[in-house]
Amino acid sequence: MKSQLPVARGATTDIAAPWRDPRLSATDRAEALIPLMSLEEKVAQLVGVWVGADASGEGVAPHQFEMMDDAPRWDDVIRHGLGQLTRPFGTAPVDPVAGARSLAASQAEIVAASRFGIPAQVHEECLTGFAAWRATVYPAPLSWGASFDPELVEEAAGRIARSMRAAGVHQGLAPVLDVTRDYRWGRTEETIGEDPYLVGTIGAAYVRGLEQGGVVATLKHFAGYSASRGGRNLAPVPMGRRELADVILPPFEMALRLGGARSVMNSYAEIDGVPVAADESLLTGLLRDEWGFTGTVVGDYFAVRFLQTLHRVAAEPGDAARLALRAGIDVELPTVDAFGAPLVEAVRAGAVDEALVDRALRRVLAQKAELGLLDEDWRPVPDDVERLRLDDEVSRDVSLRLARESVVLLRNGDGVLPLAPEQRVALVGPLADDPIGMLGCYTFPAHVGVRHPEHGLGVEIPSLRDALREFHPGLRYAPGCGITGDDTSGFAEAVAAARESDVCVLAVGDRAGLFGRGTSGEGCDAVDLRLPGVQAELVAAVLGTGTPVVLVLLAGRPYALGDEFDPAAAVVAGFFPGQRGGQALAEVLTGAVNPSGRLPVSVPRDAGGLPASYLAPPLGHRSEVSSVDPTPAFPFGHGLSYTTFEWGTPEVVGPDGRPEVDPDLVTGWPVDGEVTVRVAVRNTGSRAGTEVVQLYLHDPVAQTTRPVVRLVGYTRVPLEAGQAAYATFTVPADVTSFTGLHGRRIVEPGDVELRFGRSSGDQAATIRLRLTGAEREVGHRRRLLSPARVEPVPTLPPTAAEVRG
Repeated sequence: MKSQLPVARGATTDIAAPWRDPRLSATDRAEALIPLMSLEEKVAQLVGVWVGADASGEGVAPHQFEMMDDAPRWDDVIRHGLGQLTRPFGTAPVDPVAGARSLAASQAEIVAASRFGIPAQVHEECLTGFAAWRATVYPAPLSWGASFDPELVEEAAGRIARSMRAAGVHQGLAPVLDVTRDYRWGRTEETIGEDPYLVGTIGAAYVRGLEQGGVVATLKHFAGYSASRGGRNLAPVPMGRRELADVILPPFEMALRLGGARSVMNSYAEIDGVPVAADESLLTGLLRDEWGFTGTVVGDYFAVRFLQTLHRVAAEPGDAARLALRAGIDVELPTVDAFGAPLVEAVRAGAVDEALVDRALRRVLAQKAELGLLDEDWRPVPDDVERLRLDDEVSRDVSLRLARESVVLLRNGDGVLPLAPEQRVALVGPLADDPIGMLGCYTFPAHVGVRHPEHGLGVEIPSLRDALREFHPGLRYAPGCGITGDDTSGFAEAVAAARESDVCVLAVGDRAGLFGRGTSGEGCDAVDLRLPGVQAELVAAVLGTGTPVVLVLLAGRPYALGDEFDPAAAVVAGFFPGQRGGQALAEVLTGAVNPSGRLPVSVPRDAGGLPASYLAPPLGHRSEVSSVDPTPAFPFGHGLSYTTFEWGTPEVVGPDGRPEVDPDLVTGWPVDGEVTVRVAVRNTGSRAGTEVVQLYLHDPVAQTTRPVVRLVGYTRVPLEAGQAAYATFTVPADVTSFTGLHGRRIVEPGDVELRFGRSSGDQAATIRLRLTGAEREVGHRRRLLSPARVEPVPTLPPTAAEVRG
């Protein structure tokens, strides 16, 4: 049964007005409406209000948060219209059907109250799924990166979009495209990894899924947020423009061009003393003038006022509004503040040109037109609202498949894994029986639900203990200690359980939370990369039993695994693998699933803040001029399988499709051309498995220092036992480009190498190439991808030794 809520329009609305005509372009419709609006009506479209849906289904209401002195009166908020509604589902637990009806009731009030009857655009968080009670929880972004599977991430994003639109939500505040630069940063869990190509390709896939599902994707945080000094949240960013251009910005370019994102959120960061929220060169000069972005720029929560209160580049709210609007921020979130009365006063006083208001308004209205919010036949109630379910079998299956692909087997000494059915297994550690340990900070249960324990988790989240005892009913369990704190009283029980078992699975790591309420998450930065609390001491005690130990890390960042962890027989990493993460881990531990995840971040050996990203020039790696060795315990891209793979001799494929067999041949590669390369991989084990073939660029001599290697392509290669396949890449010379001495992006002629790798630290095969021609400048329209394909082959090509002899 559908709701009979009224669909009112303002009294002065002309239904024949051009801005109502869906046959016109979105921009033309916006242009037709702007001259009709008063200043107050214009500004009202540039703000949101933070609301919560009422459990009765009767409407949303403003909520008071730390940046708001007084909660606004609803009637006052909507009388001139309203730009956005902030997180009606993500503020408190509410039944999805009641929430959708509540949202629809409020939209009807917004339409009826204002002169033009324009609904609000509704946004929600969706980093790990629709952040609503009873919605499917997907793995965290580090798990997306670990999967090296853009297609599956796109599928997950499509499911997320479907649930959001069904509930009446138009915009999602995801994905996070920050490239990890310091693992101590609490929001590392929200990033996809430490490599811009991986972040960009996976992020663009997520954007495609969201946008094709009718939800506006919001790229964040543009730009530099993840490179703060000391890994401290909101700390200044000590970054040059070259690092910004070559490491931080490419994922945003890829998500805009390859994904079609329609919104961007500013970074809280300041770069070289200029807060991004006030940086016209970034938000307008680069993003719009150079890259051609036409969507909306939304302010990160309270970022406009932060120009006054934190950055202190504005004297008062109206001045903060002036700086942000001039820089290119179109919408102030989460609630009306500096873009409200202070902005109106500043315009009337002549401090802010009304043309800047119109510029932002044009973008906001055009996006609303694209979403159908200016159409005369718009209705507030979603179709089939009474049948709304946010957690269904198909979504849970996608979440599980992504979790399975994201589990990384780092070490498997003496083949201790998979666990044998007859073994006596002990399960110990603070994450062994903790469902929340599967979830990242921006999941609803961890982000909001912790404040409402009486409502429960909302969805079924098996712990590792729940899932593993399906395979080992006699599992012996002891937590040993807490995630934090210094209580070691449980050590003795954990040690006894390990000693009396054939193998011990030891689960340690993080609890996600906000601003100090967790060990990972927003505002939960780490002093160093030691395991929180006394977990390292627990590991040492259990390792001391002599029982083979399988160390399972459930964490939002890579923790240091130095010499003291070397006695662990096996190490498995799961980066907040989501609602079905416990099941995925248990399946990998028992061999029901063959692991295929690869590290999206390096795992350091040293607990100090190095930082330790693999993307570094020669002197950023181990050298004779420093006593500090940053070599990781496990490098970016590393991951093992329960089967074995043999790699053949790499080949350059000519225009005629025939390969060059001689590996010593230096092949010419025009600076404006492309090269096709391939390597054959055979599964030489006894069971099916997936190898992840990674392609790295090595540039031995360049006009600026370059990373020793950097990722320029990858593909998953699933193979049955005995099966072989070619992993083939078509690599445009554009992907070799970098920011040269004069600040322009160039393709530089000279010798380079394409290295096929099992990881950034394990190159299996190398092809020597020479970029030919004159130095070539490239811009935003350059080719960004090295397309890959997997093709079966009957036999491996000859080895280098066979070719020579």
